[in-house]
Amino acid sequence: MAAPEPTPEELASLIEAGKRLWALDENRLTPGVDYAINLQSGKSMWQRGDAAPEKLFKGVKKDVWTEPTFVIFYALLDNYSSETGVAEVEGAQEKKEISDFLDAVLRTKVMKYCHKYCVERGMASASVADFKKQLIQMWFSFYRRDGGGNDSCGFEHVFVGESKGDTITGFHNWIQFYIEEGRGNVDYVGYVRPKTGRDNADDEDRLVSVQFSWKGEEKSVSTFFVGTSPEFELALYTMCFLCGEGEKTFLEIAQYDLNVVCYRISSKYGDKVATAYPDLLGEDPSNELAALAL
Repeated sequence: MAAPEPTPEELASLIEAGKRLWALDENRLTPGVDYAINLQSGKSMWQRGDAAPEKLFKGVKKDVWTEPTFVIFYALLDNYSSETGVAEVEGAQEKKEISDFLDAVLRTKVMKYCHKYCVERGMASASVADFKKQLIQMWFSFYRRDGGGNDSCGFEHVFVGESKGDTITGFHNWIQFYIEEGRGNVDYVGYVRPKTGRDNADDEDRLVSVQFSWKGEEKSVSTFFVGTSPEFELALYTMCFLCGEGEKTFLEIAQYDLNVVCYRISSKYGDKVATAYPDLLGEDPSNELAALAL
């Protein structure tokens, strides 16, 4: 499968590149068909109390877990200790799972586009093997977040989540949320209303901000895409991390206005992801018809 070529307009604008990436996400799930959520009541991020007596996820179709990137992504989630300050240990099996995951995502259209885009912008080697090494450095190389040795990496923080004291940091992935909620480790207590646009969200929203506790520790707000493939999120954050200007990259994806926020850990071997997540600004009604077309 040939890599989708970025257009000159996309190379000049990450807004246009983000729209193209969304259109290329062939493994994205369909709400009401492949999964269902139940947002219930909204609140501000400063409000406490349970506004959602039921779980966020009603269910996800079993067939989803046969998709290669979903299967291998799932295998990565138990490789990390959530407590900051506890040094991570990565053995041969964990390294193989990382390698297998990156091999799988690099075969998808969204990651092929991400690679090509970063090459054309001068931020990556044209060699797939070298780009894979760059992704390992960015996402999976450990660093010290809270003392006590190398206790964190970008993938762990963003896609798995970490605990620090009595609070949760990171945790910006719907698959991890679904799995941990199913295990009884996550208590969903309501969605956080967007900063602008509608006051209310609905159960077909593809980008939500939520409040929850994880193993008894709280997260006042965490924003994540719902139903997107692991490769889409990795590609989107990688493009913004490597090609964005500054810590915030404004995008229009589906009907949503958002910033992708990226922070980095500088290293002589290459920068590492400290965090990367979508910051939902609101819904732009002018984008809605275009979103439906995708």
